[in-house]
Amino acid sequence: MWLITEGGGAPTTIVCGSLSFDRASLKPITQLLPSFILIKTEQARALALHNTMQALASEMAEQTPGSEVVATRLAEVLFIQLLRAHIASEPERDKGWLRAIFDPQIGTALNAIHDSLRTQWTVESLAEAAGMSRSGFAVHFKELLGQTPLEYVTEWRMQKAMQLLRQRDTKLIEIARSVGYESGTAFSKAFRRVVGANPGEYLKRGF
Repeated sequence: MWLITEGGGAPTTIVCGSLSFDRASLKPITQLLPSFILIKTEQARALALHNTMQALASEMAEQTPGSEVVATRLAEVLFIQLLRAHIASEPERDKGWLRAIFDPQIGTALNAIHDSLRTQWTVESLAEAAGMSRSGFAVHFKELLGQTPLEYVTEWRMQKAMQLLRQRDTKLIEIARSVGYESGTAFSKAFRRVVGANPGEYLKRGF
């Protein structure tokens, strides 16, 4: 953290930090997020950001017992608040996963997918979860994410499967069933189609 006072103006506090993400991903985080986010004080949700920043700066400055844990959690909260503020500032222009996850209807369907990969999802059942008509849901989903609902389901299943494969102590059929496949063969075919390699080849690459 730096406190800048040169120039005769009001002091400016700069807080720097970083967040790390799982390196084995079908889509790099840079494809899911904007290159930078600028939030101005007059924008929606700016007050919540200000309060979190104050709390974070305080924890970093005082360094009392437990400050590192608290600062880490506040950084995660700050990241979510930044995304919310960004979405609120440009609700129509922003597309993609970032916009979709905060969309009241599409976001509900995405949460359902994430929470229950074993469910044999259909466009109809996802539309019902979102509280939309089948056609309206399919159009809006693809408009935001650039892929069909079932393409997203398959991709998310493979993302979870990649995590499970890295544990190396879970049988292939168990992984297949945990992400919605009753057949190891069907799972392996879907995995190759999405990831570009079968499960065995993926592990040999060292992910």
